[in-house]
Amino acid sequence: MTQPPHDEPTAGSPEELREQVEQTRAELGQTVEALAAKADVKARTQEKAAEVKEQAAAKATDVKEQATAKATEVKEQATAKAAEVKEQATAKAAELKEQTALKAGELKAKAAELAHQAQDKLPDPVKDKAAQAAEQARTAAGQAGQLWQDKAPEPVRQKAAQGARLARDNRKALLVAAGVAVVAWLAFRRKG
Repeated sequence: MTQPPHDEPTAGSPEELREQVEQTRAELGQTVEALAAKADVKARTQEKAAEVKEQAAAKATDVKEQATAKATEVKEQATAKAAEVKEQATAKAAELKEQTALKAGELKAKAAELAHQAQDKLPDPVKDKAAQAAEQARTAAGQAGQLWQDKAPEPVRQKAAQGARLARDNRKALLVAAGVAVVAWLAFRRKG
């Protein structure tokens, strides 16, 4: 009937034949299971989906960790830069304050000197005109101050406010200086 394959020995006894049949059945069962597993597309798809899901979760974790690290780095850089800018602004403000105080002292001394000279020489009508001019100057200064408040940066406004307080504290000297300026202007107009 059929001839056995050449690489397998033939069974010499019925017992050996049964063992060969059992072994062949077991091998055939394993082969069928392997083929069934390959043919089970749904199960393979689910396995592949689970694998992809795990990879995506791992990648998302990596990206999240990288983003957190980068955000921390950027925050630290921004904090350092803000501290540097603050330090520079403080130094510049101190420098401006010192210069303003020096100039204010010089102007105060000069204004006092000119005020004494002008008071001795000014007639009453000129003093009245000087007072009017000073009032107009205050009004214009108030308008300019409002514009300044609207447009100037905060650190500069603070320094200007200090200068304004200094000027208010020395109002008499400033009024005398304004009077001197008006007298000089009137004298110049009469000559011209």
